[in-house]
Parts: sequence; C-alpha cells; structure tokens
Amino acid sequence: MRWLERLPVSSTARCRALFTNHADFSDLTPTQYEAAYAWLGENGLLGNGVGSGSGAVGERVFRAALASSGAAWLPDADVLVRGPAELPQDALRAAEALGIPEDEAYGQLKAVFGKVDTEARAVIGRAGELALLGLIAEAALARVEHVAAYSDGFGYDIAVHARQHPLHIEVKSTVRRGRTGFYLSRNEYETMRCDPAWQLVAVQLTPGHAVAAVSSVPARWISAQVPQDRGSFGRWEACRIDVPPDALVPGIPRLAPLLRAGAARLLLPGGRNQ
Repeated sequence: MRWLERLPVSSTARCRALFTNHADFSDLTPTQYEAAYAWLGENGLLGNGVGSGSGAVGERVFRAALASSGAAWLPDADVLVRGPAELPQDALRAAEALGIPEDEAYGQLKAVFGKVDTEARAVIGRAGELALLGLIAEAALARVEHVAAYSDGFGYDIAVHARQHPLHIEVKSTVRRGRTGFYLSRNEYETMRCDPAWQLVAVQLTPGHAVAAVSSVPARWISAQVPQDRGSFGRWEACRIDVPPDALVPGIPRLAPLLRAGAARLLLPGGRNQ
C-alpha cells in the first residue's frame, strides 16, 4: 500500500529512500520493501498509470493477494465461503492489515472468485471438449465434428453424425473430485428440449487434464432442476446445476451402438478409467 500510495507523485528512487531512512517506515526492512515492490510488479500493479485502477489501494492489493495466493480454498469459495462470517483466517488477516471491513472483504472475494472461476472454466472446458472429442473420434464408427470450434450457437459442442444414431453432445468438464457442477445456458436448455439427439456429458479431468471419468446426465433430470420463467417480463438466461453422484450415468450409453470393438472403457456404460 505504501508503494502504491506514493508512486503516483514520486519516483521509485525517492520512495525507496523514504522507506529506508525515515523513522515512520522503519517497521519494515529494506528487504521487505523490495520484496513488496517485486510482488506488485508480478501482479500487474506497477507500470503505466502506477497506483491507478479500480477501487482504493487497499482493495486492489487485497484482490491481487487473493488471486495470487494459491489458497486451497479459493477454487471452492462459492461453496465454502457463503458470507462474511465464513471468510478464512488468512483472508481475514489480510483484510485487517489493509483496513478492509469483513463485509467489503467478502464482496472483494466474490469478485476475485468470479474472475478466477470464469478463466478456469474456460481452460478446463476446452480441455474436456478436446479430450472427449479425441476419445469419441477414435472409438466411433461415424464422423465426429467439433462444432463448438467454429460456433457456440448450436447448443452443443460435439456432433456425432450417424444416420440411425446421431448424437449431439454438450460437454461439461471439471477437475473437482466429488463435485459435478456446471452452468447451463438457455440456448443449451432449449436445444435439449427440441433435439432428441442432445446429450449432456460430464467429463472428470485430472489436474493434468487427462480424462478420469465420463458420465451422462439424463435430460429428464436436468429439466427438473432448471428455474421457471414466472412472468412475461422475466427470463432466465443461465443457471448453475450441481449433479449428485446418483444422477450420473457412467459412460455414454447412447453412443454404444456406434462404438468399435475395443473402444475406450470410459465411453461404455459402467466404464471406468483403467
């Protein structure tokens, strides 16, 4: 905070001299000030417009500290931290040091989690699509097309072109063990309702993005979970769905008639990674 408060009106050298020689700043060592300066640079808080940005200095430092912390709880913050009273001790200590009240710290955490979660879902989602595409293309006696590669308007990601058993697969991927949660768009839902070939497939990935498990989620079960439009002037456009283990169907049973002999067990009903 001291660096960011002073750099907009002073040079780095003058700030360094102030922190090193003035008694008001002697509670930290020169080495600590240099480590702090390096950390600010690593987290994009220096450079052009130094000290500027959205929110107060303390809030910007707090957001950067959360995002770069590597805290084990952060990827599951949507479940583990449901209010200011549930903030982890490390986040509370950081907020206190930066003069941020608990309720504001919780709001900052939600903003950081939303950004981290969105970025992670994009990477994991792409990895899951490509991994499943490779498994199906190798195993299916049909032409397989990654339609999401050139448009997200289909309402599904992978098309298996077969005259008698066509399949349109919407892929939802996760690296979280024991949790299968995903966001369903209105377009995906409406496609599910109108397209009998539509199938949602959940792909469990390892931390290295290898496929650990493949499961199908029945359309009937999904229909029972989505919200309902209550009036003429309101319409939901996306919703989050958390799938319990007993709602998952191992493999992709609807793909079975199209599989070659010796197809990956992950795709078969009851299949598991070997």
